[in-house]
Amino acid sequence: MNKKQTTWFIVAAVIFIVGGIASVLTNALSERLAADSEEQMTSSFGSIMDSLYGTGDVSAMLADMPKGEDFIAVLPIEGTIQASGGASIYSGEGYNHDLLMAYVNKLIDNDANKGIILRLDTPGGTVYEADELYLKLMEYKEKTGRPIWAYMESMCCSGGVYIASSSDEQYANRITTTGSIGVIMSNYDMSGLYKKLGIKEVNIVSAENKDMGSAGKPMTSEQKAIYQSVVDEYYEQFVGIVAKGRNMSEAEVKKLADGRIYTAKQAVENGLIDGIKTSEEFDAYVKETSGVDLFYEPKSSGGYLSSLMGSVKPEKEKTEAEVLVDLMNQLGSGVPMYYAKPIGE
Repeated sequence: MNKKQTTWFIVAAVIFIVGGIASVLTNALSERLAADSEEQMTSSFGSIMDSLYGTGDVSAMLADMPKGEDFIAVLPIEGTIQASGGASIYSGEGYNHDLLMAYVNKLIDNDANKGIILRLDTPGGTVYEADELYLKLMEYKEKTGRPIWAYMESMCCSGGVYIASSSDEQYANRITTTGSIGVIMSNYDMSGLYKKLGIKEVNIVSAENKDMGSAGKPMTSEQKAIYQSVVDEYYEQFVGIVAKGRNMSEAEVKKLADGRIYTAKQAVENGLIDGIKTSEEFDAYVKETSGVDLFYEPKSSGGYLSSLMGSVKPEKEKTEAEVLVDLMNQLGSGVPMYYAKPIGE
C-alpha cells in the first residue's frame, strides 16, 4: 500500500468513525425527544402561541412582576367592563377581566407590593364583572392593609365609578367625564318591524314570562315591573358602594345618582372625587405619598401577531343593518349594566 492509498484509508476510517458517532448522537436525541411527555409539548406549544397570539395562561403575562423591590401596581381598566372572551388575532387592547382578577390575587401574596393604582378609562360595563373586581380589590385592602389610588382619564363612568369606589383617594384629569351612577337594562321591541316583514315570533314556554324580553313581542306591564325590580335592586347596591367609598350618606349620593354625567370640576364640587391632577402630577403624588418610585404594569395581553394583525385590519364601512345588529348586541341583551353610552358611538 503506497502513501497515497494509506492517506485515503485513514480519511475513510475517520469519516466512518465520525459518521458512527453522529448516528449514535442522533438516535439518542431522537429517543430523548420521543420520551418528552405530551403535557410538556403542549406547554411549549402554548408558550409559542401565547407569544404570537396572546392566547396563553394569564399568569404568563404577570411573570415579570417584581418580587424583591418595593413597587406600586398599576391596574389598567380600559374599555367596556365585561367577561373575558376568546379573542381572535384581530383583537386589540382593552379590558381583560381574568387578567385583572389574577393580578390582584398575586398582589395580595406579594410582600414587595405597597399599593395599587387604578387607571380608569371606561364607560362602565356589566354589573357582575364590575362587582367582582370591586370585591376583589376590597379583599386586597382587608388582607394587606395597603392603599389604593384611582386616577380617571378621559372617561370613568358608571361601572368605572363603582370600581373606583374601592380606592382610598380618587383623582381625575381636568377633562375627565365621570358620574352616570345608575343601572340600565335594554331590550328592543321589533314586533312592528316583524309585522311589516311578515315575520311572527313563536316561543313554546313553560310560563307567560319565560320569553320576556323577546324582540318579537311587546313587553307587558308585569314584565316591565319585573325588570324594574332588578334595576332598582342593583341601583341601591351601587348607591351604597359609592356612599361607602366617598364617606357620604346614601341620601346625598342619590341626589347625584340620576344617571347624569359630571365634569371633573363638578365631581370635585359634589364630593365624588378628591381633586384634579394631570397624569404626571398624580404619579408624583403617589410616589411622594407612598415613598415608592417603581410602578409596575402587566405586559400586553395581546401577542405579537395579535398586535400586528390588529394594526393592519382593513376598515370596512358597515351597513345600516350591521350597525343596528351591533347596537342590539351591545345594549339589547337584557343584561343589567353599570354603563354610560359614549356620545358619538
